Amino acid sequence: MTASALQWDVFCRVIDNFGDIGVCWRLVTQLAAHRQQVRLWVDDASALAWMAPGGCPGVEVRDWHAPPPAAAERAPDVMVEAFGCEIAPEFIAYSALSASGSGQKPVWINLEYLSAEGYVERNHRLPSLIMSGPAAGWTRWFFYPGFTPATGGLLREDTLMARRSAFDRTAWRAAHAAAFGTGSADEAGLWVSLFCYEPPALPALLQQLARHSENQATQLLVAPGRPATAVRAALHPDKVENGLQRIPVKREQLSISYLPPRPQPAFDEMLWACDLNLVRGEDSLVRALWAGQALVWHIYPQDDNAHHDKLRAFLDWLQAPASLRAFHAAWNAVDDTPLALPDATVLAEWTACVQAARTRLLMQHNLVAQLLGFVAEKR
Repeated sequence: MTASALQWDVFCRVIDNFGDIGVCWRLVTQLAAHRQQVRLWVDDASALAWMAPGGCPGVEVRDWHAPPPAAAERAPDVMVEAFGCEIAPEFIAYSALSASGSGQKPVWINLEYLSAEGYVERNHRLPSLIMSGPAAGWTRWFFYPGFTPATGGLLREDTLMARRSAFDRTAWRAAHAAAFGTGSADEAGLWVSLFCYEPPALPALLQQLARHSENQATQLLVAPGRPATAVRAALHPDKVENGLQRIPVKREQLSISYLPPRPQPAFDEMLWACDLNLVRGEDSLVRALWAGQALVWHIYPQDDNAHHDKLRAFLDWLQAPASLRAFHAAWNAVDDTPLALPDATVLAEWTACVQAARTRLLMQHNLVAQLLGFVAEKR
């Protein structure tokens, strides 16, 4: 570990859907790429078996319920609570004891959820004084990812855009067609990725994709888990529920490939290979923005419909055209807007919108660069 490297302890509770562990894994690996030493404390690391099967040098995964580091191990220089999870009292007591001996308190960061709403800029980098317990008198800092220069930015590897530029879409599509038996003729046409919850408009989307007629076949790449279950349910499970990953389903002009779980770099490549990416949650939204292809966001639904304001704020920042706003409204059941699959002209408009947004984002510092600068400022 170099003299300039710090010890980061990142805490993650896996609620559902892999987004939390996905974001945290990208965070810790990007910290490690900057020669930081990282311990990731997580209550369910099972998804890393397929998300990151090779692990990452400089990152150590520890069970949430494991005891604090031993006396011979390095105490934290930075503690990061991801998505509002609360660090175990035992770890806080250990950190306070270590700080009393060294005279150096760790920088304590609460890394919040991603949103384009106005409160993000107002609350970014605000302090919160710890009033009680072994860390009484310490400061916890709120750090908000976001889409504007007044926020903490988005996760982006330093090498990401070079990888994106070097990507061979034609070769990827040909390899997919060979692996999934969809045929070499299907390398052209409309390619759509589907990573969603259970949108009520899914049957309408499948019907329109099946009848999409521009003398080209349509490929639908369905992520495993809830998306695959939702698609099978919409297409009558007695006909397609066979449990096999590499058996495509053919419906008129539409070929459906049920994908196996894949590591994060392979997920990125799938987004790069498609013309339209239907994504959900936080991590895949950000990766779809970096992909620079047309995207539609299935935002996590909330009982009080608070997600509607969050969706509108994102679309405002995106400067989404009316057709893209209408599709989002239908896809997220915001109102009774009918779903309308974009034609080639409209799809090109959506793609140009996303690419313009990506250009704006690339002018800003990424999340890890901002975190490193913030910690250096506070130490």
